[in-house]
Formats: sequence, structure tokens, C-alpha cells
Amino acid sequence: MIAIMSDWRSLFEDGLMRTLDGGDVLFHREDPVIAAYLIVSGCVAMERGLATGDALVLCKLRSGQLVAGASLFADRYHCDAVMREKTQVLVLEKPVLLRRLGSAPTATLSLLADASREVQQLRNRVEILRFKRVADRLSAWLDINGAPQKGGWVGVAEEIGVSPEALYRELARRKT
Repeated sequence: MIAIMSDWRSLFEDGLMRTLDGGDVLFHREDPVIAAYLIVSGCVAMERGLATGDALVLCKLRSGQLVAGASLFADRYHCDAVMREKTQVLVLEKPVLLRRLGSAPTATLSLLADASREVQQLRNRVEILRFKRVADRLSAWLDINGAPQKGGWVGVAEEIGVSPEALYRELARRKT
């Protein structure tokens, strides 16, 4: 029996470590959900292919996050999990994680708290993407998140749904 743990990530302590390279796919849309994945390092983009051939990035996940957490309650994945860089994940069979969560209420509450924060972030992103002008999207993003770390502007462009060039033009306008 698993002891009550305060952080859900500790439920993965005996998970299988898997290393993937940038561009590798952890799972595809419509694959059966048989495991849960905790990101140890790197970045995973949850993507859905469009009829145009482009990929719609639903979200990007980083170290300490659960990949496709909502899929714990689904039979099949609704998108692809694509590595953006070299990434390490801990793998745990779905039934094992669900059983452990059922016997560890504080860990379950910890996972619920993390999932709630993710929902808040996604809601913020949806509201930002509703703005038509780059200037408005950028202002809203900065208001919520503050300035990005050095080298982070390309990621901001992706998050607000504009090209890096459009973002840099807006940043240049703000400096004048």
C-alpha cells in the first residue's frame, strides 16, 4: 500500500525513465491511454494536426507537469505529444497511478491543485488569443506573466499566436 504523500509527483518514484529527442512523439491522437507521464526535464507540446497540415499547439508542458492529465479519464488521446527538445519522462501505468491516487488523498488534492492552475493558465491564453491586434495580445500577456526570461520572446510569440517577426515589430514600436 502507498503511504499518503503530499505531492502527487512522488507517486512516480518507481516509474520507468524514458528519454526522447526533440521531434519524437510520445503518443499519437487516438492511441489508447495505457500510461501516465511525468516530465522530468525538457518540453512536450500537445498538438493537434489541422487539415492544412499545420499543427495547433494546445499547450506546452515542462518539468514537473503531467502529460495529458485529462487523459487519465479517457480511453484514447485527443492529440499528439511531441517533444520540443530532448525530454525525460517517468512512465507509470494508468491503472497504477489511479490506484495510488485513490489511496493517497493529499497527493490527489495536490494533483487537483496543479490541474486547476493549468485550467487558469489556459483560460488566460484563450482570452489573450481573442484580441485581434498584436499590441493587445502582448499587453495582456505581459500583464499576466511579466517580462519573459532572456531568450524567451519566441515562446511568447507562440503563446500569443503571432509570428516572432510580428512580435519583434511590436516590441520595436514600444521602444520608440
